[in-house]
Amino acid sequence: MTGRKSSPRRSDTSVTVRARGLLPSLSPAEQRVARVIIEEAATAASLTISDLAARAGSSESTVIRFCRAMSFAGYSELRLTLAAEAGRAVEAASADDPVGSDISETDDLAQVVKKIAFADARAVEETASQIDIAVLEQVVDLVVGARRVDIYGVGASAFVAGDFQQKLHRIGRIAYAWSDTHVALTSAALLDERDVAFGISHTGTTTDTIDAFAEAGRHGARTVALTNFPKSPITRVADLVLTTAARETTFRSGAMASRLAQLTVIDCLFVGVAQRTYQETRGALDATYAAVRGRRVRG
Repeated sequence: MTGRKSSPRRSDTSVTVRARGLLPSLSPAEQRVARVIIEEAATAASLTISDLAARAGSSESTVIRFCRAMSFAGYSELRLTLAAEAGRAVEAASADDPVGSDISETDDLAQVVKKIAFADARAVEETASQIDIAVLEQVVDLVVGARRVDIYGVGASAFVAGDFQQKLHRIGRIAYAWSDTHVALTSAALLDERDVAFGISHTGTTTDTIDAFAEAGRHGARTVALTNFPKSPITRVADLVLTTAARETTFRSGAMASRLAQLTVIDCLFVGVAQRTYQETRGALDATYAAVRGRRVRG
């Protein structure tokens, strides 16, 4: 394995999106700073470093460490970036936007629908804006050149793994999706340098997925991780890392917005592969469409 990893480029990703992605890898004190930035992004730019430290129950040195974790030279650069993003947010704001997307027990069903739609749309938009195109291109290259692609994911990520497998299979690529740990491990043991292992985990901490993923890497397969957290454990055993930018809210942890964000990345990857193999893809799509055309009810 090359150990090549990539997280979203700073210039393409908002401060709040990057802060959410880094939360699990920060110290408790740095996490408090991050949460102030995430929850009060509109006003955080007006805070001095002392104000921010006090509001986070932390210290100025912790704020500086947080800035470095976010790849900023110092607090001044962080404030300037927050101010610029706040200005763009005000310009883009709509009077109809929900105030936040967290669902409370007092919300009526119309508010629930509005908040879910808002959160899901933001997950797709923010995920698309932070995709590292250079890494995506490398993953497309790997999939196009692979003998086979084995995809690992459990829970909600298993549905995304199945969707990716079905898409690849439909265009004639050899692909398998595994959600059972024992089957995934035995599959991974049979891979080699001709193959690609693709691990999907929103948190990046699911041991079932990580273990199969790491096993594939030990046998020489190239490994690609898809996760919401660019410094999570799964990225330590990945050659390449693609990230999402989903915000989970009440009743939806690890299941809804994250799944849509993952599907956004999968769709981009699939279309990249389909474009690269255009003639073969068209032939496969035509053949598979013809095979099922007669299974539809005709009026």
